[in-house]
Amino acid sequence: MPQTNLIQQYKTANILIKLIVINVAIFLVVRLLGFFTLTDPYELTKWFVLPDTWSEFVLQPWSFITYSFVHYGFFHILINMLWLYWFGQMILNLFSAKRLLTVYLMGAISGGLLFVLAYGLFPVFENARGYLLGASGAVTALMVFIAAYAPNTAIRIFTFNLKIWQVAVFLVLLDLVRLPSSGNAGGLLAHLGGAILGYVYAVQLIRGKDIGLGFERMMDGVANLFKSRKQRPFKKVHRNTKTKSAQGKSMRDQKSDQQKKVDAILDKISKSGYESLSKSEKDFLFRAGKDD
Repeated sequence: MPQTNLIQQYKTANILIKLIVINVAIFLVVRLLGFFTLTDPYELTKWFVLPDTWSEFVLQPWSFITYSFVHYGFFHILINMLWLYWFGQMILNLFSAKRLLTVYLMGAISGGLLFVLAYGLFPVFENARGYLLGASGAVTALMVFIAAYAPNTAIRIFTFNLKIWQVAVFLVLLDLVRLPSSGNAGGLLAHLGGAILGYVYAVQLIRGKDIGLGFERMMDGVANLFKSRKQRPFKKVHRNTKTKSAQGKSMRDQKSDQQKKVDAILDKISKSGYESLSKSEKDFLFRAGKDD
């Protein structure tokens, strides 16, 4: 059946496609409900967008993440999803799906935090009330992350060949210039919050420190809560200490050799860009990413 086929396609899709599908599905549901019930979209989503006052957001802390999946305008979601796809694909070429999701969600949280802090602390926002929604902060985190990690990655815009770091710097500076006079100061603050997270994450990762590990463990813990006992069967086994020890050592040696090769390829990307890789190197990196 067509419906079953769509569900199967969604289950087998990569994390990038799933994020886009979730964003688009929420957008369509909100628009359709608003149309048929003649209800303001804000009323339908007010418990999922991020408010600007401390007294409100403490009652809905989940909105630090949920706001990044809510869009009202067609062009708003169109641009965000296009950028999510472009920059997300670059990240998936180098990293696992879990890392892409981690940067996306941590970028959303960072953008939301800067938005709330700015509206709560800076006098200039004292008479400006609003709420935050949209994936812009999360998408900006992805863009800056890949630009900081592999700055020489080539990107083609119309007839121009640019490096990803040039695009990222231009867009971040544009947000800073527009911030004082923009009617969307909250959205621009979310962009900057996401950019800060993306940059810090990439720089720390280059230095050998993964600041997203704790967040990934938390996501794994939440996911395990929703797994039924059927999906996590217990199996009684007899331990063979000698065999297990030998196998463990062999696997560690194999993983160590693979990691050394991955590190060498990533170092090459950071110096010369993704396009400098040979086909065999790209294939190896893709397989290594799927194994994570």
